[in-house]
Amino acid sequence: MTTGTIASLRDKGFGFIMVDGAAGRGDLFFHSTAVLDTSFDQLREGQRVSFDEEPDTRDPTRRRAVNVKPVDGGDHD
Repeated sequence: MTTGTIASLRDKGFGFIMVDGAAGRGDLFFHSTAVLDTSFDQLREGQRVSFDEEPDTRDPTRRRAVNVKPVDGGDHD
């Protein structure tokens, strides 16, 4: 699994992760259905997460995050 920090969350049920060690690569998209071990509503910007990457179904040239889990167990304030 890869790790990163939640860069932004949108009310429409998606967000972006800044991937550790991937400076200049851009943030990685994730959908609320990709979140495990907690709910999307419990995630916060700046929170550390782990995740896997896969090709985006809408655009296979892009990647997205799946199996997104809080690194700290979801107790971030």
